[in-house]
Amino acid sequence: MFTGIVEGLAEVRSVARAKKGADTAIRVKLGRMARGLKVGDSVCINGACLTVTKLQKGEAQFEMVAETVRRTSLGGIKPGDKVNIERSMKVGDRLEGHFVLGHVDGTATIVEKIEKPSETTMWFKLGSKALASALVPKGSIAVDGISLTVVDVDKEKFSVSLIPHTLEMTSLGLKKKGDKVNIETDVLSKYVSKSNNNLGRRPAR
Repeated sequence: MFTGIVEGLAEVRSVARAKKGADTAIRVKLGRMARGLKVGDSVCINGACLTVTKLQKGEAQFEMVAETVRRTSLGGIKPGDKVNIERSMKVGDRLEGHFVLGHVDGTATIVEKIEKPSETTMWFKLGSKALASALVPKGSIAVDGISLTVVDVDKEKFSVSLIPHTLEMTSLGLKKKGDKVNIETDVLSKYVSKSNNNLGRRPAR
């Protein structure tokens, strides 16, 4: 479980893809964020919950199965890329963002980036129509693992507003038009939507 409050950026040091294209192992330089970590721990990388499989001198290795490679933007990751890092929350920690599971629903593409001195507005186009039904204005969403508030929703597009601190501390400050990001819709919204759909399918008595 995560909160969507990114602890910092980390550099991808290596990417090893299996010959058959199924599994992928990545090595990330965590630096200070490796403190307290051990093999088997969960880390949110660009919104995807991955397990530490090796740990040495501030660098951690994570392995991704074919589903993760297919569903997330991590399938296109390469050495030198900067990724958002959040270690899993502990019982008793302050929940400053929203509940983020690290289970990516799909991807979105940046279609517009409007920069102003005090804020930057980004518009994203979702890769799936199904994702749009879970979005509501002023609702929560995780974009590359960052807890953000949805500003507007327009069919398959949505926007968020970013303060300079968010751009400085996360990968969104490095993103440009055409780049892909991972999307996880609010888990509470998912359950409400599922419940409403089930009510609609109940037979009349």
